[in-house]
Amino acid sequence: METQTLINYLVLFAGATGGWVLKILWDSIHDLREADIALTEKVGTIEVLVAGSYITRDEFSKTITAMFMKLDRIEDKVSLKADK
Repeated sequence: METQTLINYLVLFAGATGGWVLKILWDSIHDLREADIALTEKVGTIEVLVAGSYITRDEFSKTITAMFMKLDRIEDKVSLKADK
């Protein structure tokens, strides 16, 4: 076998191996981009769900009023107990 033929086979093997590695990397990057797009869409829908479920000022005001009423009742009961 001639030296030039051996070198040609080595270059062919190196080129084929390099091409195979580049294809694997290209496919991996493509898969990661698709996963990134899907993840971005999921995060967007979660943001919409979270933003839609905040408590309103009226609901918060009603809840705080009810809590303070109960605390006032507890304070009155404690005051009556302390007086006895």
